[in-house]
Amino acid sequence: MKGFWFRKVAGFICMAIVGVLVFGGIVMLLWNALMPALFHLPVISFWQALGLLLLTKILFSGFRGGGPPSRWKNKMKQKWMNMTPEEREKFKQEWGRRCRPPFGGAPFSTEGTSEQSRTARQPISPEPQTGKEGSV
Repeated sequence: MKGFWFRKVAGFICMAIVGVLVFGGIVMLLWNALMPALFHLPVISFWQALGLLLLTKILFSGFRGGGPPSRWKNKMKQKWMNMTPEEREKFKQEWGRRCRPPFGGAPFSTEGTSEQSRTARQPISPEPQTGKEGSV
């Protein structure tokens, strides 16, 4: 049983090393193919490409674990389902106040919108409506 786990861990480590080498090579090739020609930047070595890859990892994603992103979404969905209608309305008002869209107006209400803009969003039916208002 120990041999199985040892092989599994060793295989994972080997795959991680191969992945780092492959991604470093791809970064180096892409940099050397594009950046000197486009922006007159110097050609970089493989180790500089690995450093650049590590730097972008640190700057753009960090090293936090986090787990699957759906965990947070499921937790929030569960909280929403357990709220009463009054709590939901209060939540909408609070987040509408916090997350006000640019140029005024609340995201969950129709305040601040004109009658013309509300009617403009209604779908246009392909058939003309017949009614007594239009007939003479």
